[in-house]
Amino acid sequence: MNIRRHLSILLCSISIISLKGQQNPAFTEYSYNPFIINSAYAGMSGNAEINFSNIGLKDQSIEGLPRTMTTTFSTPHPSGNMGFGAGVIHDRIGVSTSTEIFGAYSYKIILNDNIHPYWKIYDRSFISLGLKAGAMIYNEDFLSLGIPNDPKFAKNLNSTIPQIGIGALFGYANFFAGFSMPNIIGDNFSNPDKLKISRPFYGYLGYHFILNKYDPDYILKPSLLFKFESGAPFQIDINLSLRVKNQFEFGAGLRTKNSVNAIAGFYISKNLRALYSYTHGAANSPLGSTHGLILGYRFGDNGFYH
Repeated sequence: MNIRRHLSILLCSISIISLKGQQNPAFTEYSYNPFIINSAYAGMSGNAEINFSNIGLKDQSIEGLPRTMTTTFSTPHPSGNMGFGAGVIHDRIGVSTSTEIFGAYSYKIILNDNIHPYWKIYDRSFISLGLKAGAMIYNEDFLSLGIPNDPKFAKNLNSTIPQIGIGALFGYANFFAGFSMPNIIGDNFSNPDKLKISRPFYGYLGYHFILNKYDPDYILKPSLLFKFESGAPFQIDINLSLRVKNQFEFGAGLRTKNSVNAIAGFYISKNLRALYSYTHGAANSPLGSTHGLILGYRFGDNGFYH
């Protein structure tokens, strides 16, 4: 049995221990596209937006190495109170692949009105509530491993599992905080395959520090993400990024007992953003560090410049 076969079996074992998929998105994905984990962000930017990301290990010549690709679209309703979105998240590790397809709806409740003195800067506060629904298509290609006389690998596994998620977001001026459960029903409908699918809970908060509100050349964006998942350690992500004159963006992050992250990119135009991400895994990881590309396009006259 060659090295690639050994590695495929290792990756397969990892995937059997814990079905992952969108429950563990990369740092850069949810920092720059929080709609992935919280449906309440649908249409939040005020204009239609498309985001794409491709995160994986560098040496993709070895078959079965982890890779996650996401594509999302969201747009506000002309009323300004509703948002709609959809996404596809494809995850691969070893002989395991999962593809989640979902749609989302959000409703925004404005907590203060537009009536204010002309000399006062108006900071809107709101609560956004989100709902998502979709399905995960899960496949285990056990037969490709060529392992005889083992009932665990005697046939492939294919399953389609419905998913429902909820989320909420509070915003005031440049502060935001939210929580979400992207999959509240877990593995209740996974039988007869008996897949074990976790139900993570996320908390998310951050602030945008702008030196000059009328000429925002420098925007510092600290944020925290908390994740609780049954059977896994409590996780905290600490993230910090800096946007410079709407041209460049730099960031870094730390995930407790797991990895450190870095990101750098630029705004090709006011509507188009390209970012490169690097994640350095823990020393005891059987895999390695990941690299990724994140692309975003926001429609409208201002694009990402607001």
